[in-house]
Amino acid sequence: MTDEVKDPLADQTVAEVDAVPAADVEESADVEEPDDVDRELRRLSRRGFITAGVAAAAGLGAYEWMRTRPKIDGVEWPLRRVLETNERLAKAYFGRHRLNPTYSRSRITRPARINGGVGLNGDYDFASWRLNVEGSAHGPASLTIDDVKRLPRRTMITEFRCIEGWSMIVQWSGVALADLMREFPPATRDGSPPDFDRPIRLVQYVAMETSDRGYYVGLDMKSAMHPQTLLAYELNTIRYTDVRPADYWAERGYDWYAGL
Repeated sequence: MTDEVKDPLADQTVAEVDAVPAADVEESADVEEPDDVDRELRRLSRRGFITAGVAAAAGLGAYEWMRTRPKIDGVEWPLRRVLETNERLAKAYFGRHRLNPTYSRSRITRPARINGGVGLNGDYDFASWRLNVEGSAHGPASLTIDDVKRLPRRTMITEFRCIEGWSMIVQWSGVALADLMREFPPATRDGSPPDFDRPIRLVQYVAMETSDRGYYVGLDMKSAMHPQTLLAYELNTIRYTDVRPADYWAERGYDWYAGL
């Protein structure tokens, strides 16, 4: 009898092949062909282009609609309503004891960014410079720079926040506007003597402008009396008024309200 020789490796190979999961074999058949990938990319590109086109058309339509709305105080009425809402929120948040953060000298932004030269003249003469105060209960006044500097000097390092959206940390030195106002108090709305403990009786606003009125801003009375409101020596005119004053930036679509 001839003994049959059995190859163990042959059985092992068959067993291993039988053990391969069917799912693994099927997955190789699901791989997308290049033509399928190209078709999907084209479909996604068309959809993205259509979506972007619709968004652009909607934005342009909204802009045209906004541009043709009637204006209130120089601003389209929908934007005016937004600014009025901002003002109500600012007034609700504002308080004399709510102070801006102060910083150490090491935090000062260097170099300082120039905030424009509108209303400023590089060849001005301090000897002839005057700060005119109008609407005071004591009558008009004209102060020299030395008159202003006789008031208590205050220095603070706070963040300057430009209405255009940028900010920097600056060291300020000057006179508290409230100190100047006590020297030259604004008139009251009912003709009574000025009483800073009852500011509601004072006229509502303070207007400031350069001598050529190239630059002008307005403050509500509570903001003007805030302890961190300083008087910049370069300002040439202050006028107390019960009519909201014109404001350089408000005329260009920004929010008028100056509450801190």
